[in-house]
Amino acid sequence: MANYEHLFEEYEKLAAKADRAFDEVQKEHEPCVKCEVGCSDCCHAVFGLFPIESMYLNHHFGALKDDIKEQALKQGKTADSELQEMQKQLEQCGDDHAKMNQVMAQTRVRCPLLTDEHKCLIYDRRPVTCRAYGIPTSVGGQARACWKAGFESGKTYPVFNLDGVYRELHRLSGEALKLSGEADPEKAGLLVSVSQAIK
Repeated sequence: MANYEHLFEEYEKLAAKADRAFDEVQKEHEPCVKCEVGCSDCCHAVFGLFPIESMYLNHHFGALKDDIKEQALKQGKTADSELQEMQKQLEQCGDDHAKMNQVMAQTRVRCPLLTDEHKCLIYDRRPVTCRAYGIPTSVGGQARACWKAGFESGKTYPVFNLDGVYRELHRLSGEALKLSGEADPEKAGLLVSVSQAIK
């Protein structure tokens, strides 16, 4: 089996970068950041994981107790079913990217790693997207923020550039796939859900 530890270390540096960005924005604009213990809005957002994130998540998920994993996998089946329903809606959008974005933004799917107490089973190992959710981020040149946040339109705030992070995640994913024996470099850009990553 391939050893991904050095790639996991690089991934953890990206995660730490997101944590630092979050901390800086929260320090400078505390009233605007509404994240708090028990809030799980980001745990219902639809997003994909790059292969390196999926491998990392799966690795740490594997260390959990069997009964905890069993419950998460059960929740994962529900999430998969809900994601399939969303996929049907996306297919009806045709080439209308604005409509697709709207469907994805409005779809709420509970993360299988979210407990009934609204806590993440692997909080310290959560994906980069989860770490930056409560602050303004930029994807494809578009600024976004959590709907609960207090960032006001027309004002200037620091923005965490997820595009740069995604490029690094793509690179790390390509390296991880090479180590695993995967010859197709295009697979570095294939995103999977958390529910698929923990299987």
